[in-house]
Amino acid sequence: MTATLVIGPYSDIDVAGLKSAFDPFFLDKPADISGLEQTIQSQITAVAFKGHASFDGGLMDMLPNLKLIANYGVGYDAINITHANERGIKVTNTPDVLNDDVADIAVGMLLMQVREMSQASEWARSGRWKNQGEYRLNRKFSGGRVGIVGLGRIGREIANRLASFKMDIHYFARTSKPTPDWTYHDNPVALAKAVDYLVVALVGGPDTTKFVSREVIAALNPNAIIVNISRGSTIDEEAMLEALEAGKIGGAALDVFQNEPNIDPRFYDLHNVVIQPHQGSGTVETRADMAALQRDNIHAFVRGEKLVTPVN
Repeated sequence: MTATLVIGPYSDIDVAGLKSAFDPFFLDKPADISGLEQTIQSQITAVAFKGHASFDGGLMDMLPNLKLIANYGVGYDAINITHANERGIKVTNTPDVLNDDVADIAVGMLLMQVREMSQASEWARSGRWKNQGEYRLNRKFSGGRVGIVGLGRIGREIANRLASFKMDIHYFARTSKPTPDWTYHDNPVALAKAVDYLVVALVGGPDTTKFVSREVIAALNPNAIIVNISRGSTIDEEAMLEALEAGKIGGAALDVFQNEPNIDPRFYDLHNVVIQPHQGSGTVETRADMAALQRDNIHAFVRGEKLVTPVN
């Protein structure tokens, strides 16, 4: 007998879809695997996983017949891929279907930060526009110099959008890529020195932890703005906070943080930071597409077919 296990904070709609497709067992987080009866643990061959809690090798080993972890999301850094490879466990993710939403919010946050849209809205709402006059002048958005750290699927979508704002596009990637007159930098410090806006679009995981380092942040000009839609781990958050507090950079627009949702309260005291609650892919349409792609991968596994979006 085989069975599917669902782990994570799924919506009611997603739960209904999973129940209809697989009649699975449900858990809140990976650590709860230890509480399953051993007879159930031995039945599990596929896991539908959502969230950022660690899914480590020890938890995988509690499921001796596990063959697939289908991740909900493009980032799979919470899953111990090395151990999955050792066990012969396939891992899938949900790429491409969320590219547009994440790119849209990156551009939206940057525009919101540069044009001080949140502050200007509060100026009007509070009555100060009526009583004190026009809001102060802010910066021009179009025509700036932007650097993309990680020109993968999402990074390229962000760059394409910013090109329509007449931006001078610079980027860092492992190797130079075919681009329309965009400038390649072979290290992130050189990229930071060349731009006004630095957009982080890296994958998460140990290889990119604090990739935007203290040195990279120090190379930015005093008016520069950091945008992060990747993972909180990709930036040296302490160095970024220090730079923001000291006025060494102009601001930040962040959808991801270390230890989210328990983010560092120092962010709340900074008026030059746009804060979003990790909602880059958070639209009804895209989340439905992500859920469908996750289910498609499990269906393919059950039928013995080629996985749709394998990552290992």
